[in-house]
Amino acid sequence: MKNYKTLLFIFLILPFLVNAQEETKKKKEKLERDAFESSLIIDNPSNVLLSKNALEVQMQHRFGLINSPSGNDLAGFWGDSNIRIGLAYGIHERLTIGYGTTKFNRFQDFNWKVALLRQTRSNSMPISVSYYGNFTIDARKKDKFNMIQDRYSYFNQLIIAKKFSPSISFQIAPSISHFNLVHPDMKNDLVSVAFGGRIKISPQTSILIDYSQPITKFDNSQFDPKPGISLGFEFATSAHEFQLMLTNYNALVQQKNYMYNQYDFFNGDFLIGFNITRIYNF
Repeated sequence: MKNYKTLLFIFLILPFLVNAQEETKKKKEKLERDAFESSLIIDNPSNVLLSKNALEVQMQHRFGLINSPSGNDLAGFWGDSNIRIGLAYGIHERLTIGYGTTKFNRFQDFNWKVALLRQTRSNSMPISVSYYGNFTIDARKKDKFNMIQDRYSYFNQLIIAKKFSPSISFQIAPSISHFNLVHPDMKNDLVSVAFGGRIKISPQTSILIDYSQPITKFDNSQFDPKPGISLGFEFATSAHEFQLMLTNYNALVQQKNYMYNQYDFFNGDFLIGFNITRIYNF
């Protein structure tokens, strides 16, 4: 009788033991390595978040147009250049916050990135999904604005990324840009979608592609922004990322690029730029 009771007890608890083992395996399941090396894919954020207590220093630089109207800018190096200096900090492995200041329009951007889903090595979760947002203040002189709210703009983007192999990664990122103050023939909100890709050609070198397509059309077509097209190379070390690119975006703040870009890449309106990031782990 005791044996029957023992067997009955084992059969009753067996499903719970198996379920507990499956849960343990799930918890121990390894995440896929980041789809991209840097937190930026040229002009758009990637799905990469910082480790907890890691600090990233960002420097972005865009020279003037290569085909400048003045015709004497040494391929844009003597022309009007834009610079952004930023810091990002890993609050948690799923949350990174940041701040940046930009030369054009004196933009002050406060940004955040959240990991919603993360790709696993077993492919039980085949993609990574992250949310990126920013709140930006135009810090130019007061005479350019009627109200303080006119200075504000916002950007929200959902980043869906997948690492197909150690050498190939891709992401698609729909977004909404918003400016509180725009021209009467424009709209305050602009819907867009970006496509980014990375092809690794050596342990330290990759080719980057970044394409941004505005979708919303304005009441006056002359204000419709041109697509953003960027091609570049990325050089990586253990702590540094250096990106050198050819692009027709120069604003360095996403919503400004999406909403106002009038440079046509295929009409020769492009420039040279670079991004440098450095991570410090504490």
